Amino acid sequence: MKKRCFVIGAGEFDGFMTAAAPGEGDLVIAADGGYQYLKMLGREPDVLLGDFDSLKVVPEHEHLIRHSPIKDDTDMALAAAYAQKEGCGIFFLYGGLGGRLDHTLANIQLLTGMAKKGLEAYLIGGGSVMTAVADGSLTFSEASSGMLSVFCMGDRALGVWETGLKYTLENAELTCDRALGVSNEFIGEKSVIRVQSGTLLVMWDAKNGLPVRESGRC
Repeated sequence: MKKRCFVIGAGEFDGFMTAAAPGEGDLVIAADGGYQYLKMLGREPDVLLGDFDSLKVVPEHEHLIRHSPIKDDTDMALAAAYAQKEGCGIFFLYGGLGGRLDHTLANIQLLTGMAKKGLEAYLIGGGSVMTAVADGSLTFSEASSGMLSVFCMGDRALGVWETGLKYTLENAELTCDRALGVSNEFIGEKSVIRVQSGTLLVMWDAKNGLPVRESGRC
């Protein structure tokens, strides 16, 4: 089983999803201001990391990693990189949506880069879940409801299938300059999002939990 990591940032955080909550053996990292959220829950992170511009103070912690504010990566990206070195393969990124729009976009790029490395990562907040899938598929149960949107992350994505949804695609091509996959709907059937070549960003209501994921060429 792949080792799981939970990163909590300073953006929107409305608690852990039931299907994506840290358990025994999981690595929990507070990225700067995310430390306050964990303190409110009465939980100490395994690692406290960041430049601490959000907290405005550097707390005492037995595993503190302090970065200069003059850096090329966000605290969320630095936390994810640390977790990869620790052998993690599944990532739940909380507090990475809402707040500053530039950081939200940076975290979406982070998802894309992780998917291209074959990593499984979810960006969770504000009642929504996002993930990127590269050359693979996501399968949602027939109990899923509400909206689902799909975006091309890159110049183009080939061999895109959307089945079991209100609007379907068969062996389609998506591009980065047209939102053809936005605002689809679950209809009470098992549904599948599949891409043969390229990377997709998929977004859905958090109430639906997590899909079954398959990687590799379809």
